[in-house]
Amino acid sequence: MKSAILDINGKKIKEINLPSFFSAEIREDIITKVLAAKRQYSLYAPNDMAGRVHSASGKIKHLRGVWKSAYKKGISRIPRKIISRRGTQFNWVGAEVPFAVGGRRAHPPKLLQADKKVNKKELKIAMKSAISATADEKYVLKKYPKLSEGKKVPIIVDSKLISLKTRELFKTLKKILGEELFSVAIKKKKIRAGKGKLRRGKYKTNSGMLMVIGSEEKLKTSLFDVKTSKNVGVNDLAKGEIGRLTIYTEKAIKELGERIK
Repeated sequence: MKSAILDINGKKIKEINLPSFFSAEIREDIITKVLAAKRQYSLYAPNDMAGRVHSASGKIKHLRGVWKSAYKKGISRIPRKIISRRGTQFNWVGAEVPFAVGGRRAHPPKLLQADKKVNKKELKIAMKSAISATADEKYVLKKYPKLSEGKKVPIIVDSKLISLKTRELFKTLKKILGEELFSVAIKKKKIRAGKGKLRRGKYKTNSGMLMVIGSEEKLKTSLFDVKTSKNVGVNDLAKGEIGRLTIYTEKAIKELGERIK
């Protein structure tokens, strides 16, 4: 499979042979499984010391002669905290146990329960499928109907694009993508509709496009997401939906070919 490399003006310079995984079979089921496993849930759990920050001292025993015992007092053997004391006589209340006031929760949620594992082979197939979807017109057009301007995917650009300043980069991307597609590719922030703004973040942003650059290349911008060939993953390539608009640099293509085999 061959693809053209575009220069700063959006014109074809040369053609490059793409790695085989750009035309691999797209397994939507495995991509969905990996995304579900790697989704960043709002994890929550109580503090490990919740309900235990007190002066309670162990369980009280029903044994004769044991100091601090509950012998002949008719009280339950649970950890207790002392309110007041006179010799071996105590005014105390239950503490720490779930049914005591201010005690810990019986079965609280644990952060470890949220961890989900994915097989290495499945993760590899999902990665190949996600990359292949960015080079498949069927999936990209489904997500971006405005791509029907004659643009071919995947979009590969010369590495000189990275050295441009923000204003020049802005103009260059307009030439390469076209004005309609460019408006979708750039991140936009807007106020969330309805009462949702009270429950979570007031603002929401679209996913925008993704640019994959070489490991030694650097690009800082807030216009879109940028990932290196070493750090890019399934979450980035299939963010929002399979077939995300992705631009690759020539070096990134070579490095991806060496990374994924």
